[in-house]
Amino acid sequence: MSSPLTAVMFDLDGTLLDTAPDFVMALNQLRRDYNKEGLPFNVIREQVSNGAAALVTLGFDCTTEDKTFAPLRQQLLDHYLHGIGKETRFFPGIETLLQDLKNKGVPWGIATNKPRLYTEALLKKINFPTPPNFVVCPDDVVNRKPHPESLILAAKHLKVDCQNILYLGDHRRDIECGNDAGATTIACGYGYIDANDPAESWLADFLVQHSEQLPDLVHHLLMQSRDR
Repeated sequence: MSSPLTAVMFDLDGTLLDTAPDFVMALNQLRRDYNKEGLPFNVIREQVSNGAAALVTLGFDCTTEDKTFAPLRQQLLDHYLHGIGKETRFFPGIETLLQDLKNKGVPWGIATNKPRLYTEALLKKINFPTPPNFVVCPDDVVNRKPHPESLILAAKHLKVDCQNILYLGDHRRDIECGNDAGATTIACGYGYIDANDPAESWLADFLVQHSEQLPDLVHHLLMQSRDR
């Protein structure tokens, strides 16, 4: 970490916001539509970062080649959009971190693989201590994460170099995106982690297991980089 850190970027689901309860409600509602019992919360939570396709596969034991897959995926997304934000919350410590960034005048943003339709609908429901300076969705890039294009676009908008960005994420693709862009990365082990792909193996620059660790760590990294 030789360059000063002057901007902070977050993945969205499982890093900045705990959106799993909304997805649990949507998938279990869809299962009830088909006279199936709801799945346990933690079983669904583990797959949230893998997107709607993974949730459909989990909930209905089907693949993308099955004729039922596309309709089920759209029905799941319809349920999700209808209830979006109702149960979503900040992870503990995130509001403190965002307030600290505001106090320091450090711009922050979001780089997510969540389509803009759902990202914007969700963000409208969230009362941020300070709003994001920039939001990158897959609609905005040719190559979604793990490709570094999202952070390259964010750096251009924020008028910084990628080396000046601190990027936080709860999936291997986030850390690969950040590392390949040249950003400093924090793996968020409190997020929606696949049990077969532990955060310790992602080669992030830093690792936290609890979101409450982030305010102090980010403060330390910002101050340390400025002293270099």
